[in-house]
Amino acid sequence: MFNMFDDFFDDSFVEPKNDTLLCDVKEDDKNYEMNISMPGYNKDDIKLDLTNGYLTISASSHKDHDEKDKEGHLIRQERYHGALSRSFYVGDDLTSEDVKAKYDNGELHITLPKATKQVENKAHIAIE
Repeated sequence: MFNMFDDFFDDSFVEPKNDTLLCDVKEDDKNYEMNISMPGYNKDDIKLDLTNGYLTISASSHKDHDEKDKEGHLIRQERYHGALSRSFYVGDDLTSEDVKAKYDNGELHITLPKATKQVENKAHIAIE
């Protein structure tokens, strides 16, 4: 017999994507701005590292959770508990002082300066 309630909670119908840090990247004349939605994390749960031109954003959540509620068992638990990480190549010229980060209301905002264009300094040399 068809049971609509069971089908509603089938993993193939509703499957959360909790294993990736989703990022929006914007740019203006001077900077790139990255916005990463990280609801449920505290500022202390998030770590940024800059190594060999790669900016790595990692976060870990170690919240205690119980498989049961007060009245019985949970039907489905979708809150994420664990660690996430994502790396972006930002270039070898950036230092940690160049990267600005702020965490506010579940959003991590990162500002990276664009590389300054090197002007070709070309001069004609007269031959004697």
